[in-house]
Amino acid sequence: MSEWQLTRTFRSTSGDVRWDSLGQPGQDPVVLLHGTPFSSYVWRAVARSLARRHQVFVWDMPGYGASEKYAGQDVSLAAQGKVFTELLAHWGLEEPLVVAHDFGGAVSLRAHLLHGAHYRALALVDPVALAPWGSPFFRLVGEHSEVFEQLPPALHRALVREYISSASSPGLHPAVLEGLVRPWLGDVGQAAFYRQIAQADQLYTDEVQDRYGEIGIPVLVCWGQDDTWIPAEKGSELAARIPGARLEPISGAGHLVQEDAPAELTAVLISFLKQYSRS
Repeated sequence: MSEWQLTRTFRSTSGDVRWDSLGQPGQDPVVLLHGTPFSSYVWRAVARSLARRHQVFVWDMPGYGASEKYAGQDVSLAAQGKVFTELLAHWGLEEPLVVAHDFGGAVSLRAHLLHGAHYRALALVDPVALAPWGSPFFRLVGEHSEVFEQLPPALHRALVREYISSASSPGLHPAVLEGLVRPWLGDVGQAAFYRQIAQADQLYTDEVQDRYGEIGIPVLVCWGQDDTWIPAEKGSELAARIPGARLEPISGAGHLVQEDAPAELTAVLISFLKQYSRS
């Protein structure tokens, strides 16, 4: 991940957040949100493409990637929604374009519906948004996180590698897989990995999913058609719940659309964002 570095720090209510921006300051802003168990690293190709005409803001959620990780840290969806609202204020962004993947989708939806965050348009990529969610593995780890935290490092590493690998349909390049696994290694990383799963409660999407009909901004829903983490049918269901939302299926891609089909996803996002850009 040496080619992807976040150089700035924001002190949030859930710990230090590492963030950065690409593109020229003053260009139309776009904010990218990652999911779990990932980081802003998954957005690197898309971010660099969007930075040709936008100022692109990227960040690692507290407890993820390069951001702070510590015992007792609140890394729940509720906390992340508040942190995202704090970040928007820190950046001085009153109505940015927003693109969110996986848990980032839930974070952006909670910030918008519960915390008054305003967006000009929102693109959701295979988001966690509708119940039920969470694989049998995810639920098992969540119920026994204190046991998994004690796994020997080699077994933990193998588990994380297999889990992250399953998010891709064609398979991840070894260097990319290593970049996604590395933040979860070592004593601090291993504890953080199981902490974020233990706090992943469906309650946080239950609180907002009946309010999706209130969303009055343009929304694009992208979905990898080979997603084994969240079935593609959820994309159709979500798009039907949001007034005027458009569904964009992406063939040949699993849950990690950014890695499986970066060119296709970037083209779809550029086309969507261009409609609502101010530049």
